[in-house]
Amino acid sequence: MTECAVILAGGQANRMGGGDKGRLMLGDQSLIHRVIDRITPQVGAVVLNANGDLSRFDDLRLPVVADSIADFPGPLAGVLAGMDWAAEQGHEWLISVAADTPCFPLDLAARLAECHTPVVLAATPDPERGRLPQPTFGRWQVALRHDLRAALNDGVRKIRQWTLAKGESLVLFGPDDFFNINTPEDLAWAEQHLK
Repeated sequence: MTECAVILAGGQANRMGGGDKGRLMLGDQSLIHRVIDRITPQVGAVVLNANGDLSRFDDLRLPVVADSIADFPGPLAGVLAGMDWAAEQGHEWLISVAADTPCFPLDLAARLAECHTPVVLAATPDPERGRLPQPTFGRWQVALRHDLRAALNDGVRKIRQWTLAKGESLVLFGPDDFFNINTPEDLAWAEQHLK
């Protein structure tokens, strides 16, 4: 496969009181294990993006890469870290997924690959705008990494500020496909509703 995936776990989880959101338990499995189980069959390789002491993820038996841009600039920096790793491994495309979204589609990579633009983002239905982008779930041409690095160094932080300039495509998924866990209330809801 020419595709690999990066799991974005580099955030600071402020709304959950800090720490690694991916380590939160949902049922009998952590969020990060659920994400790993969902994305691994869809791609040729998986890397984790995180910051701080990377050895805390040794038990996952995945390569771990930190942001190369300082001061927690957000998920775009995690995408860049994934792109750099992908380039070293010889992959042409990178799929990004978030560590706090445990039930994203099992056909995410295949559906995103149906579009042939350099950047493809997942989207969900939105009554006002038609499609609501889910920018941490995307397919990225690895060759764009130098352009992305320059944009980050110029202060770009919002994913869509960069992807719109690259001619992004959006792929529509179901309304609840990207439910993510940001707060204790989200986790409680997920424990009741997500299998």
